[in-house]
Amino acid sequence: MVEATSLPDPELFPDRDVVIWDGQCNFCRSQVQRLRQLDWRGRLSYISLHDPRVAQRYPELSHQQLMEQLWLITPAGQRFGGADAIRYLSLRMPTLWPIAPLMHIPGSGPLWRWLYGLVARQRYRIAGKDCGPDGTCHLHLRPSNSKASRGS
Repeated sequence: MVEATSLPDPELFPDRDVVIWDGQCNFCRSQVQRLRQLDWRGRLSYISLHDPRVAQRYPELSHQQLMEQLWLITPAGQRFGGADAIRYLSLRMPTLWPIAPLMHIPGSGPLWRWLYGLVARQRYRIAGKDCGPDGTCHLHLRPSNSKASRGS
């Protein structure tokens, strides 16, 4: 399984899109490993949301926002979270072009965001960790000192 230290680092590749992901989540590790394999052209760099550099480089993203979904930051500073990041990548990476028509059906954004959120909330359970009786895995969110979550 992929480790954060084995991935292209944004400091070494400043011209690449940056993927911010949960480096402590086994499910996320497997998905990032898959994403790296699909990145034939080397367009992505990766950083775990738990890396202190994330708070320094992207202070506008709260810990809660980072825990809720994967984030992609372009070199120009555009931010895409969750399903919107996948939609962006479906046009940018040739290996994902087959899913682009589905991801870009007019009006389908809310459906993809809902589906992504459903999987994201269950990611620890999917990876085999114990979760609450309500079926939701309670992510390790910081107390209310985090910035208010903004929709994406």
